[in-house]
Amino acid sequence: MRVNAINRARYVTQADRLAAVRARDRAADGHFVYSVATTGIYCCPSCASRPARLENLAFHAGAAEAEAAGFRACKRCRPDLPPKAEREAALIAAACRQIEGADALPRLEELAREAGVSAFHFHRLFRRLTGVTPKAYAEAERGKRVRDGLAGSASVTETVYESGFNSAARFYANADSMLGMTPRRYRAGGAGERIGYAVGGSDFGLVLVAQAERGICAILLGDDAASMLAELHSRFPQASIAADAALAADLERVIAHIEHPAPGFALPLDIRGTAFQRRVWETLRSIPPGETRVYSQLATELGMPKAVRAVASACAANPFAVVVPCHRIVAKDGGLAGYRWGISRKRALLDREKG
Repeated sequence: MRVNAINRARYVTQADRLAAVRARDRAADGHFVYSVATTGIYCCPSCASRPARLENLAFHAGAAEAEAAGFRACKRCRPDLPPKAEREAALIAAACRQIEGADALPRLEELAREAGVSAFHFHRLFRRLTGVTPKAYAEAERGKRVRDGLAGSASVTETVYESGFNSAARFYANADSMLGMTPRRYRAGGAGERIGYAVGGSDFGLVLVAQAERGICAILLGDDAASMLAELHSRFPQASIAADAALAADLERVIAHIEHPAPGFALPLDIRGTAFQRRVWETLRSIPPGETRVYSQLATELGMPKAVRAVASACAANPFAVVVPCHRIVAKDGGLAGYRWGISRKRALLDREKG
């Protein structure tokens, strides 16, 4: 309520309201409307219609006041309905519920038709508000069904069809990316998965590299090998973890990358996380060495400017030190903020990159 009162106070004067209309300020929607004498219509402040001359403009507290003055609602911005942002959020929320409740993955055209918009507009709007495409959201939801089914009493065969797969072959083709292992191994809690690791020294302390069947699954920094190994066990509690001398060459490559970072990383990564986390981590990897971002910038790059906390949580869950460079995220004032592997280490990494 307090924030709403502050926002309304911003649009009290005619000068403030005129500035909002000229800037097509979406934040002003819901706080007032304006009418145009020459057209006889009234609009939201953010309406994309051609700007009217000042002498033809009038401001009203809301739709009821404008209509009482004899104006009709603009068919483009629909000021007689809830603010556009609320309508869009409700539309996409309904689509998400439709996806979650569907037995099979809904087609994009079907979702768009239910929403009453074009497939192109729906796809763009869905990605802007959720951070992922409708297909990625649907696949993540189906992956959740698979994990829930395998963790329960359902057999693998029952899970295949209850999760919306129309054939066992298609299920097994997607199982590796959804689970990171075979379905039966996942149902056993990951028991039997083998992970090798190696530890070596670097300019920034010890480096632990862990590798699963599909690639490197963790890169950790620290000062104590026993603590780093304990963290690895906490990440993969059901796996069989053992030192692996065959990782020596890969460990050297990782250390070289940490000490002298450059765009790209040659070794395969076994990235396990939600669709949103993986998208955040991929965006982090696009930040060049020597540059930094703040959380709000990263959220904006993802098309989700209001998801700052979710972005920060994804950064904190990053299991690939330096290779996924969450150390390049700083506070708004330029401070280093937090870093799971230590502020002093973060400062040293950034200083090295700025060279």
